[in-house]
Amino acid sequence: MAAEVGGFEDPSADVLAEAAAAFGLLASSARLHIVWALAQGESDVTGLAERVGGALPAVSQHLTKLKLAGLVRSRREGRRQVYFVDDPDVVTVVRLMVGQLTDRADRAGRNDRAAHGSARRIRGLGV
Repeated sequence: MAAEVGGFEDPSADVLAEAAAAFGLLASSARLHIVWALAQGESDVTGLAERVGGALPAVSQHLTKLKLAGLVRSRREGRRQVYFVDDPDVVTVVRLMVGQLTDRADRAGRNDRAAHGSARRIRGLGV
């Protein structure tokens, strides 16, 4: 039975299971990096392995899992298999999450540098 709180109805069990499976696949930093890279543009497995710093067989296995889950697709170009994210919602979620965490890390880095700079100035004053 779906409950409604704050104007939002709870999703069905099937939708929650599907979302959990997608998030579970993206819980691997290697697979998340692959999806992030593919969200920027399509690539073959060799290009992805170079970009994400992974071994070719490992990247290929990650792509297979992502493809089976429907998070990425591929097409043949001659002898190459080219991978891409065909779901704009997946691209949006990945870009949003990674972007937010990058901004948070940047702000924390600025705050840390400011705090260290203040401490150096205070020490320089002999306080």
